[in-house]
Amino acid sequence: MSEIKAFNKWSTADIKVADAGLKDYISLKATLVPRTGAKYAGQRFHKSNVFIVERLINRLMVPGHRGKKHKISSGHCTGKAMNAYSAVEKAFEIIEKKTNKNPIAVFVESIEKSATREEVVSIEYGGARYPKAVECAPQRRVDLVLRYYVQGTFDKCFNKKKSLPAALAEEIIAAYEENPKSIAVSKKKEVERQADASR
Repeated sequence: MSEIKAFNKWSTADIKVADAGLKDYISLKATLVPRTGAKYAGQRFHKSNVFIVERLINRLMVPGHRGKKHKISSGHCTGKAMNAYSAVEKAFEIIEKKTNKNPIAVFVESIEKSATREEVVSIEYGGARYPKAVECAPQRRVDLVLRYYVQGTFDKCFNKKKSLPAALAEEIIAAYEENPKSIAVSKKKEVERQADASR
């Protein structure tokens, strides 16, 4: 039986998730059409069974907002799955051209490098609130990275000449290189610094 490749171009067979904590939460099982249509929605941790590229496409369609500024992220959200699909495919082509590597492998490694390990929560003791560092759950780590990728992408291409695929490729490559230009990397460093200070 022939191997199913992502976008019928890139193999996921040789890609390994090095981070032991994220191994069970990053699915590398490619599908012919990365659009399961909420097939797993009734199950707990259903997202972990969905191909990681499909999760990026889904997040691109529903990016949320940063600081109540919906306008930045809502312009590209037309409800057309094919728009998000083709944007991710073009972004991966740009990544392949710039890095000369399998873009799925680059994407997975960038997630591992920019996933937050610790977060800060607020605890109340006798009417006073104190910040406390806590470990970040593995599925939440992946969710946050995808959210930051998409929001960083929309920031880079909103009202600018840069296209959506180019901005997404730039965000993923910056995270792969652990460059602070990536929103995900800068956010990770900021949150971990705060967690370190509130131990």
